[in-house]
Amino acid sequence: MNKFILFLFIIFLVPSVYGKKWLVEPMSGQTPIQETINKANAFDTILVKAGHYKEANINIKIPLTLIGENLPILDGELKHEIISILSDCVTINGFKLINSGFSDLEDIAAIKVYEKSFARILNNVLENNFFGIYLSNSFYCLVQNNQITGPNREQNHVGNGVHCWKSAHNFIFSNNIKKQRDGIYFEFVKHSIIANNHSEGNLRYGLHFMFSDSDTYYNNTFAANGAGVAVMYSQFIMMVKNKFDKNWGSSSYGILLKDIRDSKLYKNNFDKNTVGIFMDGCSRADFINNHFSNNGYALRMQASCDDNNFRFNNFMTNTFDYATNGFTVLNTLKHNYWDKYQGYDLNKDGMGDLSYRPMNMLTGIIEEYPSTIILLQSFLADLLNVLEKILPSLTPENLKDDYPLMRKI
Repeated sequence: MNKFILFLFIIFLVPSVYGKKWLVEPMSGQTPIQETINKANAFDTILVKAGHYKEANINIKIPLTLIGENLPILDGELKHEIISILSDCVTINGFKLINSGFSDLEDIAAIKVYEKSFARILNNVLENNFFGIYLSNSFYCLVQNNQITGPNREQNHVGNGVHCWKSAHNFIFSNNIKKQRDGIYFEFVKHSIIANNHSEGNLRYGLHFMFSDSDTYYNNTFAANGAGVAVMYSQFIMMVKNKFDKNWGSSSYGILLKDIRDSKLYKNNFDKNTVGIFMDGCSRADFINNHFSNNGYALRMQASCDDNNFRFNNFMTNTFDYATNGFTVLNTLKHNYWDKYQGYDLNKDGMGDLSYRPMNMLTGIIEEYPSTIILLQSFLADLLNVLEKILPSLTPENLKDDYPLMRKI
């Protein structure tokens, strides 16, 4: 708690009450921003007037606040990193950063924080850069309300919108990210929050993170990304009230959970994805009050998943509600709403009197032989559904919801 209070004091109070004010205007053939930074003292504020600045790489080595008036343009001319933050307690607010350099060997960014803390990157517009905002081994940083649009290049020559590596206690809030490789990328990042962001139309993932524990993802939208969202090799993850929309394609999903443990997914919405959730090696996760609608598969779970709980979720108008590749099911389904359920509730307790089996025989056949999906709307598919009711042992015995809800949550 003491560290958190210190964080709030430093990033919100210190820059506004201490330090000299400097004014920068565009000057032909000169580097007025860097020259002013070199003359400034710690915790000064530099106000940059509107204009087009080509200053190569701007280095900030002392605590400073840079504020742009009417979005002054900082142009990397497709050669340089635009701003390199090499000090704690730096604020970048209100700039338009365009045309960073790009490289196959270096992660060049529009704004990059190098092993520092308490950076604030706010209200900027970033266009046609390699990486957008890059936090490298950095802590207690705030990235908020930035508009990030990637370049029109092939995926191998496009970086990530917000990239965090080996960091902790960072806050990624209310950014709009599109046309990057991954909208938001976390690797070895702990105790951080991603909230209220809109990540759409990125070339690979809207959100991609690996080896990152104890993070929270709240109220974000991930729409129409190349492969959806991927969460891998992590534990103690909270994903709450996120929207996974229109991530559609032969290798797409709303979210991939790969080797995830002890995590929680609450009140998320999965709509119009090829697969709502694809799970492989996922253990001890709770899926509560999520909504799955209009997906190809709502849940597609490998047999390597165990001890996961699905409760109070809605499954509506999905082609397949549930699919798995094995007969041993070690997960629990209880009190979910299934729009395909045809049972009854004689005692009026709100739960069906008959169990519901969300995986039918045709789903199992398609899992084993994908080309048989052409049978989906055929008479043979109807015949298989009738046969399954007569011989339910043809699908996994314990794959059922014994208490299906009669009305959606």
